[in-house]
Amino acid sequence: MADLVKELVTGIMNSVLKEILKKGKGKSTATKRKKRQTRSATTGRFVKKTATAASKPARKQVSRRRTAAGRSKQRSR
Repeated sequence: MADLVKELVTGIMNSVLKEILKKGKGKSTATKRKKRQTRSATTGRFVKKTATAASKPARKQVSRRRTAAGRSKQRSR
C-alpha cells in the first residue's frame, strides 16, 4: 500500500515538474522597436540619417519680474 502511494506521488511530482519546465522554455523576448526611416524626396529610397549637431543645453530658467500692466491685473482680481 505504501509503495502504491509513493509511486502515485512521485508520478504526480514528475508530471508537474515537466509541465513547469516545459512552460519556461522558448519564451521569446519582446520585439525590438524600429525607428522610422526617412525617404529621400527625389528618389524615394531610404536615406541614412546624418548625425545632427549637438544641441545646446537648456537655458537656465530665470524668474521674470511682472510688468506694471501685469501687476495691475493681479490687483484687480
